[in-house]
Amino acid sequence: MKLPHTMKAMVTMGHGGLEQMVLHTDWPRPNPAAREVLIRVAACGLNNTDVNTRSGWYSKTVSDATTGGAFEEVGEDDPTWGGAPITFPRIQGADICGEIVAVGEGVDSARIGQRVITDGWLRDPDDPQNMDKTGYYGSERDGGFAEYATTLAVNAVPITSDLSDAELATFSCSYSTAEGMLTRANVTAQDTVLVPGASGGVGGALVQLAKRRGARVIALASEAKHPDVAHLGPDVILPRAPSDLRTALGKEKITVVADVVGGPYWPMLIDILERGGRYTCSGAIAGPMVELDLRTFYLRDLTFTGSTVIDPQVMQNLVKYIEAGDIKPALAATYPLEELRDAQAAFIAKRHTGNIVVIP
Repeated sequence: MKLPHTMKAMVTMGHGGLEQMVLHTDWPRPNPAAREVLIRVAACGLNNTDVNTRSGWYSKTVSDATTGGAFEEVGEDDPTWGGAPITFPRIQGADICGEIVAVGEGVDSARIGQRVITDGWLRDPDDPQNMDKTGYYGSERDGGFAEYATTLAVNAVPITSDLSDAELATFSCSYSTAEGMLTRANVTAQDTVLVPGASGGVGGALVQLAKRRGARVIALASEAKHPDVAHLGPDVILPRAPSDLRTALGKEKITVVADVVGGPYWPMLIDILERGGRYTCSGAIAGPMVELDLRTFYLRDLTFTGSTVIDPQVMQNLVKYIEAGDIKPALAATYPLEELRDAQAAFIAKRHTGNIVVIP
């Protein structure tokens, strides 16, 4: 197969606003190194980590909610999820669905032609359990907002599905993040899980994946989005931020809060946890700075778990769930790659339910 030497790519040139993403029509096409594959990108999903990395929100100098715009000050020592500088220019985008079109040394050529989705967690092949040796696709190396992308062969996961490329591009980041949170919190059929922000990509995934485990699920979402959230299967849907959450919950006993929202409402989420309950977190889109009464934490025997680097088996399990039809995509909209700025603007506005995807 003859491959072009250049490609179309949306390249992030530095920290800042949407203007930092620049379309190039003749960007050098990458070649797969040893242990790598080259993927022709069919679709690539958007996620909060794309916005946060581009804007520099992960820096400890930033204490505001995720806005997607430029911040007045971004520390250059810790502006990414891993607390280290990022190298620009960078092609972002972690959620690829595409086809392997070439392989590097040490990779079976029979993999050419496989339909794959990408596992965003880049691990040391010789030490995959070591969290200190991880990176993220589209952050520590170029990702999928382009016509072609390379990744480690082990991160290109074969999938057999009747779902469209755009639908498959909704899963990798959001659903693996959600499954990682539920795994970290050891959610079972005996739990009742409260999901703030249930209309978002991770929130909707949490609803579906918690239900898959047999848990009872209470979703919080803007009332205009309740019909869409209902399709995900929660047992109860409440307004986004009830003024008295305990009263709104009635007789529900919340054993787990699975949260990517944070912000000023956070203390109320902690207050309604049952004794011995668990709080698991993988985001703070409404703001990272929260107030905690430590007496609530220790007197109620609560357990808090952060969840970023997921266990290696999570992505493999996720593919099995997709292929078995246990979970379904929540595709909100697609945009051509050339309109990635508009796609991110729509993503940041949060008027959608589910995931937004770009098509090269």
